[in-house]
This record gives sequence, C-alpha cells and structure tokens, in this order.
Amino acid sequence: MDFAGINYWAVVIAAAASFIFGGFFYGVVGKQWLDALGKTEEEIKQSGYIGTMVMTFVAQLLMAFVLAGLIGHLGPGQVTLVNSIISAFFIWAGFVASTLTVNYSFQHRGLMLTLIDGVHWLCVLLIQGAIIGLLGV
Repeated sequence: MDFAGINYWAVVIAAAASFIFGGFFYGVVGKQWLDALGKTEEEIKQSGYIGTMVMTFVAQLLMAFVLAGLIGHLGPGQVTLVNSIISAFFIWAGFVASTLTVNYSFQHRGLMLTLIDGVHWLCVLLIQGAIIGLLGV
C-alpha cells in the first residue's frame, strides 16, 4: 500500500476548526453537560480552565495529525472528502465511542454524559476528516 502523505496545513486547520466547534457545542449544551457531570460552572473554572484549553487544542492537533496519517494510508488518490469522513466515522465508532462507553460505565457516569461527549467527539472527527479530505495531501 502506498502512502499519500499529510497536508500539515490541513492538520492545523482541522484542529482549529474542531476546537472552535467544541466551544460552540459545549456553549449550546453546557447546562446539560454540567448537570450530567454533576459539577457547577464555578468548579470547572477553578480547575485550571486556561491550561485545559491549551491541552485540548494540543490533543486535537495530535488527533488531526493521526487522522491525516491514517487517511493518507488509503493511498494516492484516495484522500477524498467521502473517504475521509468514512474513516473518521470508523475511528470514532471503533475507538472513541467504545472507549467512552466503557470508561463512563466503570465510572458510573450517566448515559446523558456519554451521549453528549460522544456526539462532540463524533462531530470533531467528522469536521477534521472533512477538512483533511477537502484539502487533500
């Protein structure tokens, strides 16, 4: 199998877009998320909000880089919008959704928290996949 390569600008743009999406997403479902988490907004802010945001962006940058590498392994001419979205969905279903479900079950987190965070990460990966697929290698 040939490696198509990685477009580093696509990685950075994908990470930034998915990070911005997270701000909008949790802005919309923030109250439900806090209720499902069992915390107040003040408790979240006291836990090092700025450091958490920096770590989140770095993690999404790493996620976009790995996703681009995996999509690049489809081969030359295969880094397309459709292939990238399909790959992102499979990665979410096989690794993210399954991991969230297991971890949140053992942590006795409710179904609502699993759904909220699961939808967030699905959208993050789909956004990243779409940008990587559109910008290509």
